[in-house]
Amino acid sequence: MSDEANRAAFLEIKGRMIENTGKLKQVQNQMRNKEGEKKRAYLTLEELRLLPDNTNTYKSIGRTFVLEPKSALVNEQEQKYKDSEAAIAALQVLMLASLCLRPLCTHFLHQPPLLLRSCLLIVSFLLPFAKAIVDEMSTLHANGT
Repeated sequence: MSDEANRAAFLEIKGRMIENTGKLKQVQNQMRNKEGEKKRAYLTLEELRLLPDNTNTYKSIGRTFVLEPKSALVNEQEQKYKDSEAAIAALQVLMLASLCLRPLCTHFLHQPPLLLRSCLLIVSFLLPFAKAIVDEMSTLHANGT
């Protein structure tokens, strides 16, 4: 392999690593947002459960408040809570996959040039599996298993 090919492989791996670092930060931000949504849904559920069943409850829609039965609001908050949990679980798997691949790439970047192409192949091979795992976990969670 020529020096030019090694350099190109090195720059490609380095670019992917920078791209993956950005995606990792994005996933971390999404996780933080979902944790906040989950906490709000939980706290709202706790407050709703304390109310008697005949209490008038209102749902905020923009600047308007609409009268809704308590049971509808409870169901909505429970669904938000479950959806947030599923999203957090999927994001955790995605983040775990990213964290596993990052040290691998960092390690290979400091190896002789012949291994750079191997690192690129490994990363290209493993990334679809991470997405498949996330999809499978989302499906399982949606089915209630």
